[in-house]
Amino acid sequence: MKKKSSTPNRGFKVADQIQRDLSELIARELKDPRVGMVTINAVEVTPDYAHAKVFFSILVGDPDETTEALNQAAGFLRNHLFKRLHIHTVPTLHFQFDRTTERAADMNALIAKAVSSRSKED
Repeated sequence: MKKKSSTPNRGFKVADQIQRDLSELIARELKDPRVGMVTINAVEVTPDYAHAKVFFSILVGDPDETTEALNQAAGFLRNHLFKRLHIHTVPTLHFQFDRTTERAADMNALIAKAVSSRSKED
C-alpha cells in the first residue's frame, strides 16, 4: 500500500519555494554573463524530490546558450538551495527553455490580425 504524505500538496509547496528561491538566486548570485533577465515560469518536482525540471523564459538573448549556462550552474544553485530549504533531499536541477510566452504572443498577434481584417470587412 502506498504511504500517504503527512502534508497534502507538499510537492507543490516545495516546487513553489524552489521557484521563488531560484528566481532570487539567479538574479543576485549568478554572475554568468550568458544569463540575462531570466524568469522562472514553473518547477516540476518528482515525488521522491530527486529531480526538478525548471522551466524558464528570457527577455533577450539566446535560449540555447542560456539553457547551457543554467545547466552548468545547476550544482552551484542546488548548493545554495540546500542552505535555504529545510528538506532532506534537494533535487537535481534540470533547466528547460519554456516557449509558452512566445506562443502566446504569436497567438495574440494572429487574433489581432483576424479582428482587424474582420472590422475592415464590415
